[in-house]
Amino acid sequence: MTIPAKVKREVASLREQIKHHNRLYHSLDVPEIPDADYDALLIRLEELEQEYDLAMPDSPTQRIGGTPLSQFTQVTHEYAMLSLGKVFGEKDLRDFETRIKKRLGSEEELVYSCEPKVDGIAVSLLYDDGLLTRAATRGDGVTGEDITHNVKTIRSIPLKLNHKKNRSRLEVRGEIFLSKPGFENLNKRAQNEGTKVFVNPRNTAAGAVRQLDSKVTAKIPLEMFCYSVGIVEGFKLSPRLSGIFDELAELGLPVNPDRKTANGIDGCLDYCVSLLSKRDNLVYEIDGAVIKVDDLITQQALGQNTKSPRWAMAYKFPAEEKSTKVLDVEFQVGRTGTITPVARLDPVFVGGVTVSNTTLHNMDEIERLGLRIGDMVVVRRAGDVIPKVVKVLNPEKNKKSKKVNLPDNCPACGSPIEKDGAVLYRCSTRFICPAQQKESIKHFASRTAMDIEGLGSKLVDQLVDEKLISNVADIYSLTTEQLSQLERMGSKSAQNLVDVIENSKDTTLPRFLFALGIREVGDATALALVNHFGDVDPIVKATPKELEKVEDIGPIVAKHISVFFKNKDNLSLIKKLKNAGIQWPVIDVSVGVRPLEGQTFVLTGTLEAMPRNEAKAKLLGLGAKVAGSVSTNTDFVVAGPLEQDQN
Repeated sequence: MTIPAKVKREVASLREQIKHHNRLYHSLDVPEIPDADYDALLIRLEELEQEYDLAMPDSPTQRIGGTPLSQFTQVTHEYAMLSLGKVFGEKDLRDFETRIKKRLGSEEELVYSCEPKVDGIAVSLLYDDGLLTRAATRGDGVTGEDITHNVKTIRSIPLKLNHKKNRSRLEVRGEIFLSKPGFENLNKRAQNEGTKVFVNPRNTAAGAVRQLDSKVTAKIPLEMFCYSVGIVEGFKLSPRLSGIFDELAELGLPVNPDRKTANGIDGCLDYCVSLLSKRDNLVYEIDGAVIKVDDLITQQALGQNTKSPRWAMAYKFPAEEKSTKVLDVEFQVGRTGTITPVARLDPVFVGGVTVSNTTLHNMDEIERLGLRIGDMVVVRRAGDVIPKVVKVLNPEKNKKSKKVNLPDNCPACGSPIEKDGAVLYRCSTRFICPAQQKESIKHFASRTAMDIEGLGSKLVDQLVDEKLISNVADIYSLTTEQLSQLERMGSKSAQNLVDVIENSKDTTLPRFLFALGIREVGDATALALVNHFGDVDPIVKATPKELEKVEDIGPIVAKHISVFFKNKDNLSLIKKLKNAGIQWPVIDVSVGVRPLEGQTFVLTGTLEAMPRNEAKAKLLGLGAKVAGSVSTNTDFVVAGPLEQDQN
């Protein structure tokens, strides 16, 4: 079959473009194009490869997933994938160094390579002549399972290394994991689709790499960090592990950006303390740090025992778990009517706070845990993460415990409860349910929505309970006289709130759309809608297919938006809000390139001209990206004046 030169050029160009965008997205976190455009490139390449039989082992299309396997094949590791020894405190870590120095017969200070202990799945990747030919699980350390078909779906793992050496073999080992944002988005999607939510990132990653059908794995945004090498043939690598990490990065392999070298065990302890302090801000789960002797010759001199290397140790962070008793399980109603079980706990101090209640998510989670009222449970909390019940202690021994039963009717308004998908239950009404009224109003008044400062949670509860308001439009009918009659609300406070409510009428359309509380429409999605349509009327009239053309909006979110604007009560509410005087500037969507396209800004401090949220919205509307911290990709830092020193 003769292949036109034009087709060959297009295929080569598509592969280079996709490779370029993969690197920007996964390695540098600065994507240039929306997901829809990336998918279009991939689809076009797949069409050409199939039509002209041009598929290659390193083509980006090999990540999409192929024919399901009937079973896994076994892989024997040429060099055993050993586990690590564990220590749990400063003394244990110092003892580790003492043993090393004794074995070496030297008191010379050692240099260590330190990295986070990522909570994931250990794997081995084998590259022959630069091409990924095999991926395997650790298994028992000697024998694992071939998971090549699944690993090829992970976009951060290169199918071909950035080198041109023939007759080379390189085995890299690392940890496959699911990031915190990836896990949250996955569960959000599961809830929207009415399927079971995932328990935790590690279990999800473990299940994903062991799928017989790689199309299932391809739907889970797995990532990887390399932590060592095994087979090395045809490469001259650095004599230090820290240098090898740099070389792996040059080859296009993902390495942990939070790694660091440290002098002596004191330097390692400083690293561990620093890592623990920022643990909750990392985008991936960790359960400690890994300390390794940096020099490879010294590693070889120390050797290994039957289970683990003598030159490496896992420093485990303290567990943030406590046991307590489930006093009761109540059911709360959310802004969109979702019925959520909440455990009332005997108060327990864990993770720096006293925890007296925590969400149980849904009835499936209660069943999975085997939880009953009166049980002793283990509660886990890390940093600012929501406390979570992770297991029930000896459930069979508690004969006095009571089964948790889902109510037949909404606990707030008494309306029947309806099942929504596989695991969710919702109140069958919206506008007459006081719980939904309260949560909708709180959301509407929040800082990132209409920003009605002073209209807090307790006041909203009071206003709804007193039947002064029942929907967000009623806010704009409140008078100073009505408010001043409320408990703890004097005439001055009442007037201040009325003034704030009046000022909130001048807003932006992204804020207004976000404030409406449409399911799955956050502030970024609201902004994308406005940038695409310009005003509210075109959004109201848009079909689901038209909505899907908006950046980052898929069929599920498009359906939620369409359903919302087809509801007569919602349209009536929008009309009331506009009649109350709410207004916003219309965006001219006919404008081509936006002036700040591709520029990255960081906002810091208190800005004088406007709140940071408003400044962020304006920058995004002009095409800029707004990052949370300064990096090498930052173009501009907008800093407010420093606060005066207290002295």
